Amino acid sequence: MADEVADRVREAIYAGVYAPGAPLREVELATGLRVSRGPVREALLRLEREGLVCTEWHRGTTVTTLSGEDIDELYSLRDVLEELAVQRLIRHATDAELQAVRAAADRMDGAADKHTTVQQDLDFHDAVFAAAHHRRLEEAWRAIRSQVHLFLLIRLGSSDDEYTRHIATEHRELADVLIARDEERALQLFADHRRHAAALVAAQTSQNSLQPVANPAP
Repeated sequence: MADEVADRVREAIYAGVYAPGAPLREVELATGLRVSRGPVREALLRLEREGLVCTEWHRGTTVTTLSGEDIDELYSLRDVLEELAVQRLIRHATDAELQAVRAAADRMDGAADKHTTVQQDLDFHDAVFAAAHHRRLEEAWRAIRSQVHLFLLIRLGSSDDEYTRHIATEHRELADVLIARDEERALQLFADHRRHAAALVAAQTSQNSLQPVANPAP
């Protein structure tokens, strides 16, 4: 039950239903999800371990708000992890795994909305880490994945339609250099990809509070 509650709350955060800083009250969640408070409490603890929510004694539980320092730390860590993942993929990935990376990039063309695009963006990087053949590296990526998801939601708000216009093309280019097993070019393109995203979000955080794009009301 706690797993199901965690999944439901996580999906709501990713969909923009709960913005960064929004309160997550046990009683309201339990009522809305028609469960007791126990599974809700356990689910929130799991989401806190993912870095998706935070709990403070005077504020209760809220959706994580990423500060400029948080983003710097998150992306410096992602730089290290993804550089190793790219190197190992090029040296160890099977042809089938490379095709899975390519298929993940191709799926971005058919995204139904911006939030689906974000999920497909992460699916692509999941495929890269899976093809690296390094279990602990993949676990390290999973440990920061939820916060990277929050970061990408912020990027949606910082770039108008730029993100959705170019993201599929960017990822196809990344897939192409991986399939070609061109390590030097791949490392450069992945670094440029991360740096561009970080610059957009840094500009956004200096002007506005960190709010992701919410889905329009039905």
